[in-house]
Amino acid sequence: YMSNKINITFPDNSVKEFEKGVSAYEIAMSISKKLAEEILVAEVNGKLTDLSAPINEDSKIVLHKFDSEKGKEVYWHTTSHMMAQAIGELFPGARFGVGPPIENGFYYDVDSDRKFSEEDLKKIEEKMLEISKRDLKLSRENLKRTEAIEYFKIKKNDPYKVEILETIAKDEENVSLYSQGDFTDLCRGPHLPSTGKVKAVKLLSVSGSYWRGDEKRQMLQRIYGISFPKQKELDEYLKNLEEAKKRDHRKLGRELELFSFHEEGPGFPFWHNNGMILLNNLKEYLRGKLSELNYEEINTPIILNQKLWLQSGHYENYKENMYFTEIDERDFAVKPMNCPGSTMVYKTTMKSYRDLPLRLFEFGLVHRHELSGVLSGLFRVRSFTQDDAHIFCTPEQIEEEITVLIKLVFDVYNTFGFDEVQVYLSTRPEKYIGSAEVWDNSEKSLATALDKANIKYKINEGDGAFYGPKIDFVVKDSLRRNWQLGTIQLDFSMPERFGLEYVGTDSKIHRPVMIHRAVFGSFERFVGVLTEHYAGYFPLWLSPIQVMVIPISDAHKEYSTKIYEHLRKSGLRANMDSRNEKIGYKIREAENKKIPYMIIIGEKEMESNNISVRQHIKGDIGKFELNEFTEKLKLQSEKKENYN
Repeated sequence: YMSNKINITFPDNSVKEFEKGVSAYEIAMSISKKLAEEILVAEVNGKLTDLSAPINEDSKIVLHKFDSEKGKEVYWHTTSHMMAQAIGELFPGARFGVGPPIENGFYYDVDSDRKFSEEDLKKIEEKMLEISKRDLKLSRENLKRTEAIEYFKIKKNDPYKVEILETIAKDEENVSLYSQGDFTDLCRGPHLPSTGKVKAVKLLSVSGSYWRGDEKRQMLQRIYGISFPKQKELDEYLKNLEEAKKRDHRKLGRELELFSFHEEGPGFPFWHNNGMILLNNLKEYLRGKLSELNYEEINTPIILNQKLWLQSGHYENYKENMYFTEIDERDFAVKPMNCPGSTMVYKTTMKSYRDLPLRLFEFGLVHRHELSGVLSGLFRVRSFTQDDAHIFCTPEQIEEEITVLIKLVFDVYNTFGFDEVQVYLSTRPEKYIGSAEVWDNSEKSLATALDKANIKYKINEGDGAFYGPKIDFVVKDSLRRNWQLGTIQLDFSMPERFGLEYVGTDSKIHRPVMIHRAVFGSFERFVGVLTEHYAGYFPLWLSPIQVMVIPISDAHKEYSTKIYEHLRKSGLRANMDSRNEKIGYKIREAENKKIPYMIIIGEKEMESNNISVRQHIKGDIGKFELNEFTEKLKLQSEKKENYN
């Protein structure tokens, strides 16, 4: 007897019985019509599938709306197909490379004789909305790869899809095509049930892109866009995009004289005095935190023998990103990571279980060769300083160490106003080293530490590094953008490769576990993120210049100088603008430099022996006695208040 019923398990572990062959859409309808209207894609037993696909066995199901990452991914993927369809209808003869969803929206690479203009993008947008109104159903067809090659060669005259089928998909016997109306594209899917789901579209830009990233190949036009189920959401996104342009850390970095980039060192940041003040404040702050937790600071060489990188596995897995040199006819490499240096420090003496955990931290400068096309201000550079730490501990100490680390990460982010943090736990990948039992126990230790700290987290199944599971921290900034900053990684490989040992309570030799952790990630990227998060208006404790003293005229310079000197002696970072310029001009300049406070000195202030204070953005905040104001600022700075 064969049952015609299957059990569907929902995320809350509730189970419902359905007829075999039921679709995710029908399952959603059985719950509510509203849900069925809102869902975009189904995840069946961990695999994304079309809402219309039949389900024939007991399954776990997750129904994704636009508010989930997977929902957005499918939404934007279908929109990229709609854009290709619109381009094909408007500009016949256009041929298409690849059109994937990306972190924010989608793109499609187009081969067309027409050089697309802003006006063309508007026309394509209008055509896409027309395709949306047609409410075309998306249908999937599976066919043999050889048939698909014939279809794209003969019917579509599309060499790009043919090349994909002959190279990338060469090991697949069957492939899938998706059609909407007259438009058909090669695609794995899944897709939205219909084009009518896409309500608001904006094409953002067009740029050149070599086919398959090869500069010897055809130059295509890459059109970027984004779409939303509601016009209001699109308007909000575009408003944030405008705000992000104003906050661009590359622009603010120049204006506030924090850092610069030069042709003589592409991808290598040049830090100016203001930037160094900011960096040193961050280092001092983190050093203080780590000192409280009994960390020991180390510093390891920038260039080390190539043998070390062969031993660590970096050479094998990472050599295309490394810089090499020769010293005394021997091969050396510039370090791309700090971890092997830490193991050298650990090995200098034999350790006992009493010496563990050993917490070593290093603000270590590393160099990595990034392709010039991906360099992006401080977000992607070729040299940067990691706020690295390596903790060597016994397996029994893992959970406690992770608990302390999680608290540290949240404390630090809270100081900078990052109060929304998403946490991901990445588990054992297909290729891993060490025993499955050690992995299971380690994953359990990480999960238990997160649970004890009452932290909600998502599991990234199989996304751990080959050498151990990890926890990643993603923060939301003031523009609601996500930034992956901190990470905590367990490592069984490095202690094995370098033969690290300690004497246990049983007087036998054991292998320690190595925990890699970074809170900021790198100082450079963190400064970039902070600059945009604060729009360059750093809190008082971080501001390179905290107070600008401004005499109204030459007659007030002497009194202003005394105030300036008093502030400097009190430990505040003060400057004085004694140029022969109008007071309004000098105030505007200090505002543009985003200096938290200005002290304005004129006749009245000299007579009453006090100061008039302006605060950035807020304007005039009244008269103060100098010592009172100095103490107020010192206290505010010590407290590390997030906003001025």
